[in-house]
Amino acid sequence: MSALRTVALLLLWLPAASPVSLDLDPAKTEVQFTLHDVLHTVHGTFKLKKGSIHWDPDSGKASGEIIVDVTSGASGSDARDSRMHKEILESQRYPEATFTPDRVDGNTDVHGIFRIHGADHELTLHFQVERTADHYAASTHFSIPYVQWGMKNPSNFLLKVDKTVEVDIKTTADARP
Repeated sequence: MSALRTVALLLLWLPAASPVSLDLDPAKTEVQFTLHDVLHTVHGTFKLKKGSIHWDPDSGKASGEIIVDVTSGASGSDARDSRMHKEILESQRYPEATFTPDRVDGNTDVHGIFRIHGADHELTLHFQVERTADHYAASTHFSIPYVQWGMKNPSNFLLKVDKTVEVDIKTTADARP
């Protein structure tokens, strides 16, 4: 029997991959943002409220919810943060940003709907994942075209900022049955 045929027969007899449920740890999650302007770069953070992802490796279907507390946004400048919350994010009106996964492509590309500032946007997050037993460490980077997505551009005649904000997320999660 050829080696390829032996491998194919073994794969047929192996049990199907079981569903995976991951709970993100808010205390061990970093949500960082970067906004470039002509004179300097603004760095800041948001806090994760809660998050979980459920994934069936056989079908690729995913569910769950990752919720970021928009009201927690901080850049280190009270005046800038006040303007960011009041005029750009309108965080009193839209206090959360939510990512709802619907499928996983491959093992690390998570597709879903990102809801921010009251509107839904399709988004695929490309994760880098390290697994140790039932513990996962993951990170992703993506851009938010906030002006295109309906948020106000904070630029004025003196200050010119990019029309996208860069977001980096690092998190840990524990798998559960």
